Amino acid sequence: MAVAAVDQQLGPARPRARRQGQHHLQSIVFLVPGAVFLLAIVIWPAIATVRYSFYNGTATKAVGLSNYKSLFSTADTLIAFRNNVIWVLVFPFIITVFGLVFAVLSEHIRWSTAFKTIIFLPIVFSVTASSLVFTQIFQLDPHVGVLNAIIQTVDDYFHPPGAYPLSAGQTATSLATSGVVAGPHGTLESSTTVRAGGTARIGLTGVDPDTLAVLGARQARLPTASPGAVTGLVWRDFSASNPSNISGVLAGEDGFPNLRLALVRSDGTTAATTTTDAFGRFVFSGVGTGSFRVQIEASNFTPAFSGTFWLGPQSLTPTENLSQTAQALLSVPLIDISEILAYLWIWAGFTMVVVAAGLAALDREALEAAHVDGATEWQTFRRVTIPMLAPVLTVVFVTMVINVLKIFDIVVNLGIDTSQPGGQSSTLASDVYYLGFGGGVHTGLASALAVILFVLVVPAMLFNLKRISGK
Repeated sequence: MAVAAVDQQLGPARPRARRQGQHHLQSIVFLVPGAVFLLAIVIWPAIATVRYSFYNGTATKAVGLSNYKSLFSTADTLIAFRNNVIWVLVFPFIITVFGLVFAVLSEHIRWSTAFKTIIFLPIVFSVTASSLVFTQIFQLDPHVGVLNAIIQTVDDYFHPPGAYPLSAGQTATSLATSGVVAGPHGTLESSTTVRAGGTARIGLTGVDPDTLAVLGARQARLPTASPGAVTGLVWRDFSASNPSNISGVLAGEDGFPNLRLALVRSDGTTAATTTTDAFGRFVFSGVGTGSFRVQIEASNFTPAFSGTFWLGPQSLTPTENLSQTAQALLSVPLIDISEILAYLWIWAGFTMVVVAAGLAALDREALEAAHVDGATEWQTFRRVTIPMLAPVLTVVFVTMVINVLKIFDIVVNLGIDTSQPGGQSSTLASDVYYLGFGGGVHTGLASALAVILFVLVVPAMLFNLKRISGK
């Protein structure tokens, strides 16, 4: 009787246990592909990377900790470490501030949805695509690069370029051909003096005929002498059909239009100023008595703004009497401004959305109580809002720290010539790439550097997960 009763009690439990076993088996069947995939692309490569970090460059001979010692004793790797440290110190703080500012602004402006959409949109694109955009924005040529075009517009307003800007390494003296000598402060002057009623002839060359054509130059033509006035001609003194004829005004030789001239007395003072016409002619009227020289002002040759190099940092001057490693470190600037601006543009939307979500979850009664107690907007923001947002801001900050510890794509795309090992923009991740897949492949060093990068990222990642989970 007792055994039958036990069998009756266990009877329903056995099918239930069987069903649970089948359910677990089904779960395992569904998990196996994911586990195999994870093992293939994450776990096994990680194990292999650690293993190869103890081998030589061709992974054929074990070298112990030699690779790790090399990483901490070579200037190239130290530069990458330094750049990563600078990224970690600079970027997370700046992007967190930007996200906080944008999130607060979005709560106090009209069309906040459109504002958030515009700020968030860059994160939709890949970092490579964004890098290509910023490559064009930061182009050196002001006719291509948007930033340099803006700077050129402002610079031209305050420092207008001359009609005949000199190229790099060129001087005004190199333009002189006949009847002209070098004057003071980058000017050119007629080689002989002239009096009222006289005519000065100044031959120049070294200027592209296309430049003259753009300025509306016409065939050079001698002016008519005028009593009481100094007249003259400035022309391109070179004829392709008769190159040996210097100082003669020949067919096919154009005048220099829009050239600013001054009539200078023997004591160096200016008696009059004028501008040449399309034929290169000029007239100084009512000059009085005395002898003069015709001076071509230096402002005619002022070069236009040619652009600032943004796609890569500028080197600092190393200090003398330092070791080779210290010299290499000092030759690297603090940060590449083009990369930091591009990365800010990409991640500002993410930080704004996260901080905005934190703002939406704040206790509004605490904010209203602060206003009731007489706190200003700034006081409320600084003493109430920010402390309440501290957990969210910490998560954003640590997330950005993780991103910049392994920053790679923006550096490689924007710093094409400076991201290689030892380059001014190199980082740990870019060094891993070039050492492992670029020229001069060294599997051991690349693997050791990848292990170090992993060790640096994991603590920040675990801290972030702990903050997010609230444990």
